[in-house]
Amino acid sequence: MPIFKPEELRQASSDVFQAAGAPKAEADLVADFLVRANLAGHDSHGVIRVPQYVGEIKAGHLVPGAPIQIVQETPSTALINGNWGFGQVIAKRATEIAIEKARAQKISIVNVYNSNHIGRLGDYPQMAAQQDMIGIIMVNAGGAGQSVAPFGGTAKRLATNPISIAVPTAGEVPLILDMATSVVAEGKVRIKRNRKQKTPDGWLIGIDGNPVNDPEALYANPPRAAILPLGGLTAGHKGYGLAFMIEILTGILARNGYSNEKASRISNGTVVIVIDVATFIPVEEFKRQVLDLIRYIKTSPCMPGVDEILVPGEPEYREEKKRLKKGIFVEDETWNQIKRLAEEFGVKSFISK
Repeated sequence: MPIFKPEELRQASSDVFQAAGAPKAEADLVADFLVRANLAGHDSHGVIRVPQYVGEIKAGHLVPGAPIQIVQETPSTALINGNWGFGQVIAKRATEIAIEKARAQKISIVNVYNSNHIGRLGDYPQMAAQQDMIGIIMVNAGGAGQSVAPFGGTAKRLATNPISIAVPTAGEVPLILDMATSVVAEGKVRIKRNRKQKTPDGWLIGIDGNPVNDPEALYANPPRAAILPLGGLTAGHKGYGLAFMIEILTGILARNGYSNEKASRISNGTVVIVIDVATFIPVEEFKRQVLDLIRYIKTSPCMPGVDEILVPGEPEYREEKKRLKKGIFVEDETWNQIKRLAEEFGVKSFISK
């Protein structure tokens, strides 16, 4: 399993994207977002996605350089057609627009359709938090990216429908909630498949209702397994209910398409909401109270085997510090797939590992 410096993975990913037809600015931006995910410990949204994106370019499902079109707009809202460009490029621009509108109108909502995979959600609301605003983002998969069973069911009916919220804080650690509404993100199953590992109990359920530990079962045709909703077999109604509502907001309200029998193309329907903190409370007072809340939460006694209480965003922050020093591990299967693409496109400057 090779180990890389972040800049090595950024360069390798960007070179492959450019060779596949992406403009350099877009290739660099997408590569940066992917490596950020790796640094945060979310390898499921890191460079493992390079072969996926290139495959979508080849199939004509991802259009590098596609124009980002505002099709409907008010002072505090916008509806964006991404025209099937890179999801990271579209989501970043949508967030920038939402921040601009919230700065003027105090609160904004920007919806996106016809967008490819936008990667790890946490990076986008953090853009708002850095501007002393609260950022909220949620995503579906256009109705076609079904991988999660409804509570009490065994067949795929929803996507993992993640949500992320970031708030400004005076502390060093970014405060970011970033979670799927399923018990695990689909990409975590993809990682297990590439590492030739079994999935843990409680991740997948077979079409017959029995537990499944083979990650290939999720991708089989016809599928033999589905991911369980957040909460699993006993409390999955909570994750399922949240996923259901996100499907409505991102799939129907954002015009991106919702889960049904006819859905055929995966697209990240995206809803970005930005709130100007100062509209409700002075920013410094808000930050002070957030820090005090963190302090108090951390005073809780720990369960046996737990050393300390962490807050949302803290595990990723610590993992990034660690990986910046020690490097980023990439499983052999993923790296070999990326190398094959580099060879196919004749990328001469490619890293040899």
